[in-house]
Amino acid sequence: MLQKPLGRGASKARPIRSDRVARPRFRSIGSISRPSSSSSVSWLSSPELVLFLVGARKTGSGFKSLKAYRSGYFGASIKLQSGYTAGVNTAFYVSDQEQRNHDEVDIEFLGKTFDEPYTLQTNVYIRGSGDGRIIGREMKFHLWFDPTKNFHHYAIIWNPRELIFLVDDVPIRRYARKSAATFPLRPMWVYGSIWDASAWATDDGKYKADYRYQPFVATYKNFKATGCTAYAPRWCRAATASPYRSGGMTRQQYSAMRWVQRNHMVYNYCWDSSRDRSLTPECRM
Repeated sequence: MLQKPLGRGASKARPIRSDRVARPRFRSIGSISRPSSSSSVSWLSSPELVLFLVGARKTGSGFKSLKAYRSGYFGASIKLQSGYTAGVNTAFYVSDQEQRNHDEVDIEFLGKTFDEPYTLQTNVYIRGSGDGRIIGREMKFHLWFDPTKNFHHYAIIWNPRELIFLVDDVPIRRYARKSAATFPLRPMWVYGSIWDASAWATDDGKYKADYRYQPFVATYKNFKATGCTAYAPRWCRAATASPYRSGGMTRQQYSAMRWVQRNHMVYNYCWDSSRDRSLTPECRM
């Protein structure tokens, strides 16, 4: 049984963010995606990519994979900007956001004021937008290192049974498939972005992006995308966190995840009494 941690600077997330500003839409960058010789496996390979946010709100930059996937391992090494970055959202995620009522699985870094740490937010949307009602499933963490000092690797494992979020190969969250209605099942692309999310990103919108500190910069490298593409044959084997064919996480991985959640998790949507639990039935399953 995990204990509910108390994190410095933790804030509750809104159960429905109808005012959330959508990310800018990004074109595919051809040099970031390289097809493999197999239809079932694809990977990203590129030097460093530097994303900038400069000038004004409702702007940003990003990248998108050329291929969609129906499962896989997706990761990137990211280094964040130090100093004042409140209101700025730096993200690595998978989504079919070109669709109405899209699915999305996020790793997001929520910008900070000078005296606070970055918040890493993991989130899952299931057919979650298009009607003005965006139901988030947020878990938030304060990392056990300074993500502005060096590159660290952040990854998502997505297979038909579960989603696993990892930091430097350490699992920090497992989101199990408990029903088809609460799990992403449609093919998704890989994205990275930096954009102005002042309306909600830092202390629920209290602190905004301050363009006196621009440009806001995020650097990505060591891209990984291994898995089953949208049109891979049915025999394509989905990625797992375990070295065993049975899949799932190992006992050691569960122990590491419990340590992270006990010591570094600052918000869990399932523990938020202000949320409408009927919108997130997986919390009761």
